[in-house]
This record gives sequence, structure tokens and C-alpha cells, in this order.
Amino acid sequence: MRNVAIAIISATVLSTSAYAQTATSTTAVKEVYVAAKPTDVLSSNLIGLNVQNSAKDKIGEIKDIVMSNGQVAGYIVSAGGFLGMGEHYVIVSPAAVKVNYSENDKKWSATMETTKDALKAAPQFKYEGRWAK
Repeated sequence: MRNVAIAIISATVLSTSAYAQTATSTTAVKEVYVAAKPTDVLSSNLIGLNVQNSAKDKIGEIKDIVMSNGQVAGYIVSAGGFLGMGEHYVIVSPAAVKVNYSENDKKWSATMETTKDALKAAPQFKYEGRWAK
């Protein structure tokens, strides 16, 4: 009788731990791979892209992308300067820049409703400290 009681207790303990392992392993699965959607944009398509206003004036160039918690938080846009000298960098909201792809021309474009002077007057971003290149 004692052997039967030990066998029942052992079977109960083993089945409970096996159940716990199964429950834990199914809830710990995380999504690893995703697919790019036709509306997605690669950072390589954005960096170096000229930004124009609605009057088709070149007002700057996207130099970098700011990421925060896995999301795009801003675009670093250069304003002014000549041949890399005297550039003024500002961070603009992604919502302020409209990025389009023309299927006919096979080209990317970026527009923003502002002026060169407004970008130059905006708070400057500097590549220094943790952001030094």
C-alpha cells in the first residue's frame, strides 16, 4: 500500500512540473521576424534625401534618423552650409516631413512646410557627446 501511495504522489508531482514547463514555454514565445510592407521606408532611402517645401525650394537634407524605444522619433535635417561647412542641424518631427515614392520616376522625395530661414532659426542639434560621429 505504501508503494502505491508513493507512486501516486510521484506521478502527481511529475505531471504538475511537466504542465508548468509547457505553460511557461508557450507564453514566452516572442515575435522575431517581420515582413516589410509596401508602405514602409528604409533608412537608406531617407538619409541624404533633399527636403523641399511646397514651392519646390530645397530647404535641407535628411542627415540622420533619431530612434527612441524602437520608434522613429525625429529626422536630423541640415540647414544652410556649403560643402559641409557651417551646417546647422535640427531635429524635426517625422510627422512634419512627408516622404513619398514615385513609381513612375523610381525616386523618393521629402517635403516639409517651412523655409530655410525657419530651419536655421530652430534649436540646433550638435553631434557631440554620446551622439558624436
